[in-house]
Amino acid sequence: MTSSDTGAPRRSLTAVVLAAGKGTRMRSDLPKVLHAVAGRTMLGHVLAAVQEAGATRVAVVAEPGRADVAAEIERMAPGADVFSQAERLGTAHAVLAARAALEEASDDVVVAFGDTPLVTAETFSRLRAPLAAGAAIAVLAFETDRPSGYGRVLTEGERVVAIREEKDATPEERQVRLCNAGLMALSGRHALALLSRIGNDNAAGEYYLPDAVALAAADGLPVVVVPVEEAEAQGVNDRVQLAVAEAEIQRRLRRSAQLGGATLVAPETVFLSVDTVLGRDVLIEPHVVIGPKVRIGDGCLLRAFSHLVETTLESGVDIGPHVRLRGGAVLERGVHLGNFVEVKNARLGPGAKASHLSYLGDAEVGAGANIGAGTITCNYDGVSKHRTVIGAGAFIGSDSALVAPVTVGAGAYVATGSVITDDVPEGALAIARGRQTNKPGWAKAKRAALKAAKAKKS
Repeated sequence: MTSSDTGAPRRSLTAVVLAAGKGTRMRSDLPKVLHAVAGRTMLGHVLAAVQEAGATRVAVVAEPGRADVAAEIERMAPGADVFSQAERLGTAHAVLAARAALEEASDDVVVAFGDTPLVTAETFSRLRAPLAAGAAIAVLAFETDRPSGYGRVLTEGERVVAIREEKDATPEERQVRLCNAGLMALSGRHALALLSRIGNDNAAGEYYLPDAVALAAADGLPVVVVPVEEAEAQGVNDRVQLAVAEAEIQRRLRRSAQLGGATLVAPETVFLSVDTVLGRDVLIEPHVVIGPKVRIGDGCLLRAFSHLVETTLESGVDIGPHVRLRGGAVLERGVHLGNFVEVKNARLGPGAKASHLSYLGDAEVGAGANIGAGTITCNYDGVSKHRTVIGAGAFIGSDSALVAPVTVGAGAYVATGSVITDDVPEGALAIARGRQTNKPGWAKAKRAALKAAKAKKS
């Protein structure tokens, strides 16, 4: 039950997302947070999660001058505030780069990281929940038998008293198995005051966000731990960890697809995007890759080794194996595409078929049309793209080339092996190929001449 269900006022939430890290271990010219997982950038995953968790204001701390990061922020969180962090003096210093956002009244503040794409909206909601019950700080933490490298969450009885970075911890503190996951929620009443008091008297000389916990505890303010699985809280620092994050997101997406009514014959071989929409009774064979912006209607069959991106399949579509669907492909009800067919920026009407080895680009194919094997639409003249229109019920013979712009009328027939450069009227037959001529005995004489020439040369 939400606050709106009970009539209680909704608590405001400012989400501060730290996204200024250079990510040198990624060995990339692309900022770390813009590396993608399941068709969405890591930063995009985090921005989507905090907004789903109820963020009423989003503040992102980014590296100065990164137009690409700014564009992604605007795309995923329109209206978000972007703050620059020129110096990197620790996580608390980074959060305070968004001081202007913190100075405006907000019930809750959540600090997130742009390289933790596995943290769900539900976890962000759990993290902020204790603030409504009076906590000053809620810390996301996990238990592990291998705590090395993590900050330790220190307690006295039921009280959380501090978080200690490993390099500053005593030998006894390093035995603690409760580890800091990094993410934190702070009461809006106390956030700025606590953050402003954090110093840098530690081994690294940095301003640590977790030091807010000790300050709150010293002030007698309640601090609570919110548990999370270690795997969910993992950040991504290199491409090995990026692959681990991809595997986990794919596991979630496959499970959701199956529970939603889709059959994945070999789930571990199917790759989905976070925005993939699957209807009921969709059957996906092994080794199918679905990129961003794909919608698949009820009862569709995706055969093995097909690849789809920016595509819509209406109900009952049957494709593959080895079909490639690119941006702007729309397959209406009952369309069938067979092996090695590629479609780009084209709409195929109900019941249209292209069963073998064809390319349909920048085209409109009418209902019930049949596209023969080896047919291509020649849509590019070296400068501009042009459109091909194939009418309802038309039959395009195998190994035909349709040179756009061109229209084949409804019910028309294009003879096999034709190169069509002019419009074909409705119901007409178009033949555009040289007339066959047979020369009796030519082959025998030609072979004899070639052999004689070869013998003379040797």
